[in-house]
Amino acid sequence: MSSTHPAAILPQKGGPLVVKERKTPEPGPNEILLEIKAVALNPMDYYQRDYGLPPIPVYPAVIGGDASGIVVKAGSDAATAPAPGTRVAAMATAYWHDGLPDYGAFQKYVIAPSEKVISIPDTITFEDGAVIPLAALTSLTAYTSIGMSLKTRYTPDDKQAILIWGGASSVGTFAVQTARIIGFKVYVTASPKNHDYLKQLGAHACFDYKSDDVISQIVEAVKKDGVHLNTAHSIVIGSLEPTLDILKETKGDKPAGVVYAPVLPPDHPTLDNTTIVWNYPPIDPEERRKHMVECFEWLAGALKDGSVLPSPPAQVEGGGLDGLNAALDKLKASISCAKIVVPI
Repeated sequence: MSSTHPAAILPQKGGPLVVKERKTPEPGPNEILLEIKAVALNPMDYYQRDYGLPPIPVYPAVIGGDASGIVVKAGSDAATAPAPGTRVAAMATAYWHDGLPDYGAFQKYVIAPSEKVISIPDTITFEDGAVIPLAALTSLTAYTSIGMSLKTRYTPDDKQAILIWGGASSVGTFAVQTARIIGFKVYVTASPKNHDYLKQLGAHACFDYKSDDVISQIVEAVKKDGVHLNTAHSIVIGSLEPTLDILKETKGDKPAGVVYAPVLPPDHPTLDNTTIVWNYPPIDPEERRKHMVECFEWLAGALKDGSVLPSPPAQVEGGGLDGLNAALDKLKASISCAKIVVPI
């Protein structure tokens, strides 16, 4: 391994990314050094490139978060870390590390905390492995945000249902899978072209969010199925109000919980006896670390036994680090039920 490596560096707010050499770092006590094989792109990546949001405290910066690769070296306290040479997926983001560029995924070698690195089976390619970390973490955080244990397992007799508004997003596809494992009957909104795929992942019923009567369609289906719909994950902007309109008709006098993935505005709509929270990991560093451990251990087990699959399908774009600007522009232009991945 060379003492330097190529990285797609963000010199200043507004980009573009520029590929340059930077010093290859050493992992700290509870950290892992990874050789990146593929990165998956998220909206946060082009927001940081183009607008500096979420705020980037250090320039030049290295952004990115979803990655897959090979373990090169583990720190002295990373006792349970995958051994060198292991194929892994990782959440490698500078966002939780004061913007320090050693932790951003858009480079050949990156540092990641050991709790955010999991082995991937040989049946999962690096390209598919890269789509997993952030979407899976976000879908799992939705449950803990409303006080639900990840060990929850409903049976059909419990008649528990969940509404996922925005099922064809990367988070939405994992939300469908995790909801199915927990035991929910899963009701999903998405474009009709994606309904069959979401049913394969575990959706019970899918609805076209553009339909004028989508709210009444969902309410009617829930009542016909005789289930309790008082839990919802609203993943896309503008989905909170229709979600609450549905819960108003389905939750009865029971308390309800709604998790909203976009930033929750202070003047958001409300509903009686309903908890509405932003989907976000704990702020306290130690609580956040414990949460990450719990989520990624859950995910590692689900990948190993095959109950969760990488989703949505990877849309592979070429060019390596030099191709990241064009790939981010494609993501910014909008894609549906796919995640852009760039091999490195």
